[in-house]
Amino acid sequence: MTSSNLQNSHSTNNSRKICYGVVGLGAFAQNAALPAFSSADNSELVALVSGDVTKRVELAQKYGIQNTYSYEEYDDFLMSGNVDAVYIALPNHLHCEYTVRAAQAGIHVLCEKPMAVLVEECEAMIKAAADHNIKLMIAYRLHLEEANLAAVEIVRSGHLGELRIFNSLFTQQTVAGNIRVQKAVGGGTLDDIGIYCINAARYIFQDEPIAVFATTANNGEERFREVDEMTSVILRFPGDRLATFTCSFGAAEVSSYQIIGTKGSLIVDHAYSVNEDITHILNIGDETQERTFKNQNQDQLAAEFIYFSDCILHNKNIEPSGKEGLIDIQIIRALYQSIDLGSFVEINTIDRQQRPTLDQIVTVPLTHPKPDLINAEPPSGKS
Repeated sequence: MTSSNLQNSHSTNNSRKICYGVVGLGAFAQNAALPAFSSADNSELVALVSGDVTKRVELAQKYGIQNTYSYEEYDDFLMSGNVDAVYIALPNHLHCEYTVRAAQAGIHVLCEKPMAVLVEECEAMIKAAADHNIKLMIAYRLHLEEANLAAVEIVRSGHLGELRIFNSLFTQQTVAGNIRVQKAVGGGTLDDIGIYCINAARYIFQDEPIAVFATTANNGEERFREVDEMTSVILRFPGDRLATFTCSFGAAEVSSYQIIGTKGSLIVDHAYSVNEDITHILNIGDETQERTFKNQNQDQLAAEFIYFSDCILHNKNIEPSGKEGLIDIQIIRALYQSIDLGSFVEINTIDRQQRPTLDQIVTVPLTHPKPDLINAEPPSGKS
């Protein structure tokens, strides 16, 4: 379903909007989340939560927000009656605490990925959501994105034959001091960008890995004193299928994956991008087809807000749910164990039946320019 269909259904059947508070005002929240609300007709930004008073004041003025809170005032914010849902864009190690507190207050939660740092934290988040009857969605924006879901459909069509190999690269430069290279707050290549490769392998193979292996490398630069520069991974899936990937915070920007079956292959370039066109190169026999998806003009965060609000307004099941987030953390923790042991680690994830499909596509035109950041720096250090 396209965003226009979703938004038309709201204007016809339910004029109520879901009111959101954004918790955490770092670079991604400022660049992508805050401006996205202007394009999400069933969602409204009504509150901001941050420990930085300058961010609160200036961003509230910019977006016309009346309600701002410090982290010490989080419980007051939750009990204010102003919000139906929170978008949590905090450092990874805070996801569990702020999700559980919101759930206990009866507030729905859209939490950025990775869901948390530890498996036990994910389980606590899922339990809190169930106990308090609130919706919990993990912000896998690519579960709503056309190019990735079209790749899933190509696989399911059988055109590639029996799938054998998934291979991916996700690399970028990350500046010293950024939270992504701080171990204490849940930083690291696996948690931050490797999770995209793990999740893509799972939705492409439509299955869960049964054994995992990982190894790391580090060029010794000071910025990588707490987390490794790069990690390479092997995931063994049922049917002797293999997924491999390398993720790095110290290399040029690459974001792609390749799927290889017994009859053909598909390359998805700029696969994990939030604001670049994504290209499919499909090879079957002697025939090559190329297709470009104009993601440069799409607002993936607005799509997430539209989808989540629609699920709240119409009491729909969430995909991706907390279970999706939990499985990725189970895999990541097993990969860290493999790094420590230097060997494969067997893994038995929770049962997962629901997978992303073409029915979930939400496309929203990008209507806002890139904003100037306030007391925040993107991971690369480039504005």
